[in-house]
Amino acid sequence: MKREIDGVFLLDKPLGFSSNQALKKIQWLFNAKKAGHTGTLDPMASGLLPICLGEATKFSHRLLDANKSYIATIQLGITTSTGDQEGEVVSEKEVVLNEAQLKDTLKKFIGDITQIPPMYSALKFEGKPLYEYAREGIEIERKSRQIKIYDIKLIKIEDSIITIEVLCSKGTYIRTLAEDIGQTLGCGAHLKGLERTQTGNFQLSEALSIEALEGMSMASREKALMPIDALLEGLLSVELTVAETEAIKKGQSIDFISKNDKEVRLYSASGQFVGVGQPDLQGHLFPKRLIANIL
Repeated sequence: MKREIDGVFLLDKPLGFSSNQALKKIQWLFNAKKAGHTGTLDPMASGLLPICLGEATKFSHRLLDANKSYIATIQLGITTSTGDQEGEVVSEKEVVLNEAQLKDTLKKFIGDITQIPPMYSALKFEGKPLYEYAREGIEIERKSRQIKIYDIKLIKIEDSIITIEVLCSKGTYIRTLAEDIGQTLGCGAHLKGLERTQTGNFQLSEALSIEALEGMSMASREKALMPIDALLEGLLSVELTVAETEAIKKGQSIDFISKNDKEVRLYSASGQFVGVGQPDLQGHLFPKRLIANIL
């Protein structure tokens, strides 16, 4: 029998695993009834992949919308059909640049920019992922989207390979960023390697590998889980009275004076995390998304 188990597991996803494969593996290791991940990480990418178990899946959207950080390795001078090292070489050019020129180019991508999603992506067109069309040699017109690059740091230059650290908004394709950097430099480029180091307030340094989890007892695995409300860091915390908790459980609003209408974290008088509430400016607080089995 699958277990009712709630929490967030921070996985250091290995290369070669799709996000869904990694999700299924973690779900199996916890024998969890319900699980979901918080944003796709390509098989060729490694790093932080938070996995939500049980009731935590109700709040996973917050990490889908969160900012993320990556360490990207970019091969300059070579473009490929997929924008990464798994594709066929399309063009090769000599790379002539210095560190100052490279840093100036990287600065141009900081701020609000537009990207055209790559064909080799999980975005869907008429219910079918774009990468399936790409494998059939079909090009689908994609609309550009606005994303934000908060910072790019140059970590290393080694011959024609550069390593950068990128802090960006949701919806950013690092593969596309790598190609655009190569195009701006005039030599072309593709993404050689990618590691996600941060999602929201979670860090890769907090994550565990599949191998580490396999070597643990079930009790130790459970201790490795983060609580559900770790997904909601940054939201105002509100403690409810016993009567208010009962009203919220029944789907009723309670009196609540708020200066804004931002979501809040709700806790019962005993300290149990209850869920998320939505205040209005007329002095009410409504239940928005609650966990099951509130005591």
